[in-house]
Amino acid sequence: MPGRGVNFLDYLSSRWDDLLELGIEHALVTITAVLLATVVGVALGTATYSRPRWRQLVVATTSVFLTIPSLALFGLFINIFGIGTTSVVVALVMYSLLPIVANTVVGLREVDPAVVESARGMGMGRLHRLLRIELPLAWPVILTGMRVSTLITLGITAIGAYIQGPGLGNDIFAGLSRLSSPNAVNLVLGGTLGVVVLAVLFDLLYVLLNRLTTSRGIR
Repeated sequence: MPGRGVNFLDYLSSRWDDLLELGIEHALVTITAVLLATVVGVALGTATYSRPRWRQLVVATTSVFLTIPSLALFGLFINIFGIGTTSVVVALVMYSLLPIVANTVVGLREVDPAVVESARGMGMGRLHRLLRIELPLAWPVILTGMRVSTLITLGITAIGAYIQGPGLGNDIFAGLSRLSSPNAVNLVLGGTLGVVVLAVLFDLLYVLLNRLTTSRGIR
């Protein structure tokens, strides 16, 4: 730990390696949760977007997930999955679902019916149309849902340190637990700044991903 009374820049310099390691852990947990939520969310969205009752049920259920206080959910999962990464990832997947499910539904419902009808007229089956026509056209909207979920997850991942999850939240909670110590504020600021930097980097990554995976005609 840096010496007594060090300023924030000196603190960052002295703990750069530790902060980088925690930042990588934080990013990996976020990526894992969002990828799992994308698989589940896109599957739920594609299965229900044309079925109003099921669509409303899925959206309502995933909306409820977001209303559950994170500390309460983490505490509940300790009894099921134990302390650590698994409980954090499962909770993060639940929190990530709503934007992905909702955007998948919106994206698929916004596909021009004439395009779908043309594909049907060409003899394309339901699954073929979904994979070759509907999902590619809905992809920019789905990607926006993933982007929103990532930003939500980045913040909640920090709270996962409360149950010994990985990431920058460990520094934040360490600082909050000893506010009277010389570097407590530096610990909190360093962890918070790391989360903000990750949010900016992920946002830039999604901009790049959108350019690389979306054809110019539907951007």
